[in-house]
Amino acid sequence: MPQALHFQFFFGALISLIVITNPVSKIPLFISLTEGMPAQRRVEQAKWAAIYAFLIMVVSLIAGNLLLTVFGISYGAMRIAGGIVVALIGQQMLFGGASPNKAPPVSRTKDDYSFFPLAMPGISGPGTIAVVIGFSTQIAEVDDWPGKAAAFAVITAAIAVTSLIVWIVMRSSDFCARALGPSGTQVLSKIMGFLLVCIGVQFVGSGIRTFMAGS
Repeated sequence: MPQALHFQFFFGALISLIVITNPVSKIPLFISLTEGMPAQRRVEQAKWAAIYAFLIMVVSLIAGNLLLTVFGISYGAMRIAGGIVVALIGQQMLFGGASPNKAPPVSRTKDDYSFFPLAMPGISGPGTIAVVIGFSTQIAEVDDWPGKAAAFAVITAAIAVTSLIVWIVMRSSDFCARALGPSGTQVLSKIMGFLLVCIGVQFVGSGIRTFMAGS
């Protein structure tokens, strides 16, 4: 697998995952859920939420092709469907509506929110999983096994970097909230929404090309 493709897979996956997870949007959720917790407990919640999100995304990357095979779904169909989902999520963020991985209201009666709702659906919700499975279809289309292994490794690295960035943002949530303010957070969300629409359109175009090649 050429080194240029390594960078293409890595940066393509990294940008897509950062946009879809939108770490800054997790600041209000994290602050509200961990309010009143000791500092050390807040640190643990951020750490485990990032770890769980990483594991969910890696499992989706591994199992994506297996699920497509079981249900008889072509790579082109999955990529088109995933692109439509991602583009619609971006449209909602851009013009107002639900966030890409919106966590439902949670009663604050427990002291562990790291898996639900922080990791799922907060960080690695349906939109994130759709993006990861979309990249798994691209791995499947690499011709040789060493190339598939290299593509899997670089996308896993992108998932790890994304999880690390989310962890850093949650650890720094109080500072980030003060620095950005409500207006800054809203503007950033709009930018992320526009980028998601672009990523979704790219996924659809790639899926159509796969359909055409297979017909």
